[in-house]
Amino acid sequence: MEAIQIASPPDTVTGDDIILPFQADRAGASGRLVRLGPAVDEILRGHAYPEAVCKLLGEAVALTALLGASLKFEGKFIFQTRTDGPVNMLVADYRSSGDLRGFAGFDAQKFAALEKIGNMDSAKFLGAGTLAMTVDRGPDMERYQGIVALKGGDLNQAADAYFRQSEQLPTFIRVAVARHYSAETGDQNQWRWRAGGLMLQHLTREGGHGAQATPGDEDGWNRARLLAATVEDSELVDPMLAPEDLLYRLFHDEQVRAFKSRPLAFHCGCSPGGVKAMLGRFGGDEIKDMVEDGRIRVTCEFCNSRYDFDPEDF
Repeated sequence: MEAIQIASPPDTVTGDDIILPFQADRAGASGRLVRLGPAVDEILRGHAYPEAVCKLLGEAVALTALLGASLKFEGKFIFQTRTDGPVNMLVADYRSSGDLRGFAGFDAQKFAALEKIGNMDSAKFLGAGTLAMTVDRGPDMERYQGIVALKGGDLNQAADAYFRQSEQLPTFIRVAVARHYSAETGDQNQWRWRAGGLMLQHLTREGGHGAQATPGDEDGWNRARLLAATVEDSELVDPMLAPEDLLYRLFHDEQVRAFKSRPLAFHCGCSPGGVKAMLGRFGGDEIKDMVEDGRIRVTCEFCNSRYDFDPEDF
């Protein structure tokens, strides 16, 4: 893969809704930078979620993009939490084509109770449970799934634990979500959601992909990790800070190289035919239980599209 050495602050802006792979040769580390604008805004604004729920789902979507971009084949990466807190479920998935989508499940009464007492800690929103990350290669291939405990409500820490347990690969991950004021939207609501994330991993010499770590520099990974930890949430979501500029700011002493960016977009993929095929897998009694006022109505949780069917079709 062709790379561009970032030897000085670039003059061009790569833009939003991209994954930018990079490599810090001197430190022997590689990573990915994700920047999400319209894609994550469309996902979050498509539901009437409270702001705190939007932030959690935005984190899940950014993490899904960072982790899913490692797929080397056509398939899907699925990120899902199940917990005992008010926000009891987060689901996001990434397709190798760059498509992203996501939704959240939450108990409105429990959530309102926390808001009433002013407890806006994300750890209280999520509670305790599990985080499952699944790689789906298609209907004829076996799925791979890794599950880690989710404690304390921190998705970054849970993802880091996944890499330590499953791949035993030193990894740094951080994502951020915020609303940004834009005077160019042309409607009454000029606040738009943005998300960003940084992922850095230690390269072994066997899998270094051209890494040129300094001979004898055993501290390269620690140095790169400390540099990555200086990134601010505001830098990850700043629309005026080009991704290449951020990489230069963080790793210019580590001979950082940026590779070709990959586009991301919100795309659900649901369709009348797909929903009908899904319903067709249920038995007669189950179909009868779905009938309401003589119709079967299905709403897609990802995009809120509504489908209406005649029970006689099944």
